[in-house]
Amino acid sequence: MSLAESWDRYAVGSTPRRAENANGDTTWLNWTQYADHGPNEALLGPVAGRRVLELGSGSGSNLAHLVTLGASGLGVDIAPAREAVARERWGDLPGLEFRTVEATAFLSRTDRTFDVVLSIFGAVWFVDPETLLPLIRARMAAGGILAFSHLPAGSQRPRPGRAGMRHDHSPSTWERLLTGHGFTGASASVIDPPEGRTVGTMLVRAVAP
Repeated sequence: MSLAESWDRYAVGSTPRRAENANGDTTWLNWTQYADHGPNEALLGPVAGRRVLELGSGSGSNLAHLVTLGASGLGVDIAPAREAVARERWGDLPGLEFRTVEATAFLSRTDRTFDVVLSIFGAVWFVDPETLLPLIRARMAAGGILAFSHLPAGSQRPRPGRAGMRHDHSPSTWERLLTGHGFTGASASVIDPPEGRTVGTMLVRAVAP
């Protein structure tokens, strides 16, 4: 089974995001694996008028939220089922598009630049940073923001393929990797889980100078 087929099978079995969050909002950005927990899009700064790329866009809900705030958004995901779900739910939203393509393949071929690149439990967790980070950096506008989240090192969560495909790094290692690939202001930390849960969320941010 190919990697795309594995992810597609995983996608088909995923539970869709609910229609509203606890505040009654119909769109929102969620960095963590827990509903109604953690920071919002403020981590990215103002997004109106900015070009946003999401690597591993899933059902498109996080990216759609940024588009409702005035951004233009492109989401790429390796699983065809993800694009189908995203288009069904968000296809009528102007300024938003989705493509089925592997992240490094897209970044290697596109000539577009982006002001914001995000990955929420997405490609940054699963692609070797020595390969992916230079590709991201090359497609980012000056002053652009890269932000991503994933489970902390040592956490367990079923995913397609081998567990070793995940790139679980400590905050200090992420900061070193980002700085080494030309990013500035790199910061990484683990968001504490909500009460009653034990696993936090790694959240990383850096700037393309």
